[in-house]
This record gives sequence, C-alpha cells and structure tokens, in this order.
Amino acid sequence: IAGPVDDLMLYSYLINPTHTTHRLPDVAARFSSRPLDPAGEAYLPQSANAIHALAPGLRAEVESLQMTKLYREIDLPLVPVLLRMEQAGVRIDKAVLGEMSGRLSTEMHRVSEQIFELSGHRFNINSPKQLGDVLFNKMSLPKPLKYGRGKVISTAMDVLEELAEHNEVPRRVLEYRQLAKLKSTYVDSLPMLADEHSRVHTTFNQVGTATGRLSSTNPNLQNIPIRTALGREIRAAFIAGPGRLLLSADYSQIELRLLAHFSQDPLLVRAYTHGEDIHTLTAAEVFGVSPEGMDKETRNRAKAVNFGIVYGISPFGLAQQLGIEQNEAKLYIETYFARYQGVRTYIDRVLEETRREQRVRTLFGRARPIPDIQSRNANLRGFAERTAVNTPLQGTAADLIKIAMIRIDRLLREERLDAVMTLQVHDELVFDVPEEEVERVKSLVQREMEHVLELTVPIAVDCGVGRNWRDLQ
Repeated sequence: IAGPVDDLMLYSYLINPTHTTHRLPDVAARFSSRPLDPAGEAYLPQSANAIHALAPGLRAEVESLQMTKLYREIDLPLVPVLLRMEQAGVRIDKAVLGEMSGRLSTEMHRVSEQIFELSGHRFNINSPKQLGDVLFNKMSLPKPLKYGRGKVISTAMDVLEELAEHNEVPRRVLEYRQLAKLKSTYVDSLPMLADEHSRVHTTFNQVGTATGRLSSTNPNLQNIPIRTALGREIRAAFIAGPGRLLLSADYSQIELRLLAHFSQDPLLVRAYTHGEDIHTLTAAEVFGVSPEGMDKETRNRAKAVNFGIVYGISPFGLAQQLGIEQNEAKLYIETYFARYQGVRTYIDRVLEETRREQRVRTLFGRARPIPDIQSRNANLRGFAERTAVNTPLQGTAADLIKIAMIRIDRLLREERLDAVMTLQVHDELVFDVPEEEVERVKSLVQREMEHVLELTVPIAVDCGVGRNWRDLQ
C-alpha cells in the first residue's frame, strides 16, 4: 500500500500498550460508542466505516502523545519486514525432533516411576486433583494457602517449588512437567506446523507486550528455554537450508549498557568503555572479592545482582533467586547502590518522573502508562515501581533491534543478497544465509546493529555461524 497509512492496531498500541488486545472490535469499543459485531452480516462494511471514523482521532491522539515519529520510523516500517520473515519461515529437522520425542517419552516414564515409588502411590501426574490428593492428603505435605480452579488445592509451579526444597516428590513432578511441556509444546508440535519444505512460519505480534518487545505465536519461538540442556537441544532442530548456514547476531548485555548510558554511572561507563567484564566488576565491588581469585559461582551471584537491579528486584526476590537470607540480599543491594551511585540517582529520578507523569518512556518516546505507581496497595505499588525501572531499558532495547531490523532488511534487498532474516528472539536476530554470502552478511548485520544508535558506551553484538541454531561458532 503506497502513501500515508493509518494502522489503527498500531495507533491503539502506541496510545496504551497495556491493553491485552488491539483488534478492531476492541479498538472500536474503547474509542467509540458504536461497537462492532464480528459475527454479524454487516461486519465488513461496519469495519470499513469504523476505521474511517476512528482514524483521525487516533492519529491526533498519537500526535498529542508525541509518538508520530515513532509510528512513522519504527512501528509502521517494521510491518513489511515481519511479513517477509513470516513468509520465509525457519527450516526444521523433523528427524532430530522425532528422535528427541522418543527420548523424552523414555525420560518421562523414568521420572514418573520414581514419583510413584517415592510417593508410594500410582496416579495420573497430569491431574492436579490426583496430584494434590497424593501430596497433601496421602503424603501430608504442608498445604498452600491458595486454591486452584474448582476449589482444588493448588499444585501450581510456585507451590511445587516451595515444597521441592524439602521433599523429593514435588521436585520430580517439576522435572516431569518440564519434560512434558517441551515434548508437547515444541518437539511434537513443530513437525505438525511445518510446510512441505519443512519450514515453520511463526506469526510475529507487534502489539503483544507492554514494553514494546515482539512476541510470536503458532509456534511461540521466543519461549524456547535455553538455560537447560534439553531446551538447547530443541535449537539443534532449527537448521539452515541446503548450501546455506544460520547466522545469529545477539546484542551483548544491551539492557546493562543502556543502564550505563541512562545513569552515566562512572563505574559502569568506564567498565563498558574499556571492555571490562561487568559481572566480575560487580562481584569485586559488592562482595569484595578480587578478580584474580574469583570463582564462577561468585561471578554468577554478581550477574544475578546486575540483572536484578535492571528488573527492579526486591531483597525478597534476590534472596529467593540466590537461595540466601533476605538480610544478606538486602545488604547486597545496598552495597551495589553505594558503589554505583549513578544508578541509584537514575532510578530515583525515573520513579519521581513516573509518579508525576503516571507513565514511563523509552529513549525513542514509546510510552507505557503506570497508574499503580500511586497505589496504596504496597504490592501493586512495588510491582509498578519495578516496571517503571525496567520498561525504559527493555523497551529501548526492543526499539533498537526493530530499527536494526528495518535497516538490515532494506540493505539485504538493496544489495541483492540472497540471505533472509528468519527470526527475532528478544535481543537476537537469526538469518538463513548462502555459504558464499556469510562473511559479507555478518559484517553488514554487525555494523548495523552496533551503530543503530551511538550511546555513551559501545554497543556490542556477538555473532555465531553454524548448520543449526544450537551449534553456532
């Protein structure tokens, strides 16, 4: 479609990204007094009429929120880019998934037998009612305060995780559930979603998150767990076409680099400018351990503190994550802010502005309303404060990669390259590239991603090339 375009879905999303849906009937219900009936015979002419009537008002609203530039330069140009990615799809190896399905079945059988033996009962592990009966009535484990659907005692993940600290059965049930989820969500369903060329075409949703990040459905390729060996194994089933290789380009610690840019904290800025390891630095500053004698465990604890700060973590949250006492976690956070005073000042400034404006913005002006920042309910207010701290970082990172995608897509076509962008997973882009184009495409992608915007600190991109998505070098 040539010429100026009014996309009501994108307008609605810019005006308030916290709404769960931005379909036309919902937009019409929110912004006019004339609801649409999707089941009615006159739905099509009604829709055309609604778009015609609503467009000027929504366009003016986006303008008054100072997001017209964002709409024209990021959200609207991204639409055809995502369309091309969806049409290209990503190739999968059905044989790898078939073999993995068999192994997962064997593993699930093994774990279920352990559960039956340890609990002394045979039952349907997939039934919350039967599982609850075994755990809380027959084994007399402490009952949680919350209930699930139909007044059944909850066997939700957080309940089982708490019980798992003291008992082997819930620990095994969590393991079983993870195996079952991987098997049903990815290993068994991906082959059924593939076309005749073994390519899976996910649907990217531009208006699915409150922070500005993309989401994907049918299948959701942004949720494949990569922290576990099994999750990484699923990535091995994503492969390049014949005579081609996969190229992955991943922003390195982009949110922490943005924190350095926003806060101008001298320690953070110096570390990133001189290429120091930020987690080692934090371990040295917070735990007082010298970098020379530091073990991996200490660095990982510092990593949890660094990313925890980005997500506005509480002492309770950090204590749970690290398996330490709350007082100790509180001390870590206080020591962090004593050392990184620029970060403390930045967070205080963000919270003050959010209380005043009742919204936060990314570097590019994308706004997110945060009305609960003034709530009298401490839990709601705490969540709102954490959201206010994280959204400008996560949202700016999301905008950066969108701009990079638009530029890379244009250059690939202008330079008549045969490489195609196939996936975006948060801070990572994946390309299917002919072997002879790999070096050229790699340098193009790295250049565009690293120079999408000049920050106080350098932006770094890690690239990997390989036959499948797991084994990239």
